[in-house]
Amino acid sequence: MDIQRFSKMVKLSAYQPFTTAEEALENITAIAANKVTNALKSFLTTHLPATKSSKKQKFLLGIVDPKMGQEIFSETGITASFNESISELQRGVRTHFVKIMKKIEDEDLSRAQLGLGHSYSRQKCATDVNR
Repeated sequence: MDIQRFSKMVKLSAYQPFTTAEEALENITAIAANKVTNALKSFLTTHLPATKSSKKQKFLLGIVDPKMGQEIFSETGITASFNESISELQRGVRTHFVKIMKKIEDEDLSRAQLGLGHSYSRQKCATDVNR
């Protein structure tokens, strides 16, 4: 899929970087446990249109983990959807993120992902009772 066609399919209207590495680690740990953090709740309620009922939503919030959808709905009232098309779109966003977000360099993104991955792994190993 080329970037022009992909950009027409996906509308990235909001992006909010984490302010610290600790905040990023806290959020990835919570999401791995299917918990909605205050930062995620605030981001969703700020950047998505308000609706009175989940049946009248004029947008589709796509997620990669179906269990997370239940948590998002219980915390915010926003209905989320999961299917193969959304997984494919997520893969495309990850692949073309640097091209879509012109403020981010590929080196910086790779360094941040590597650092967060190492921090997350260290935390998981530290809490693993079998280690």
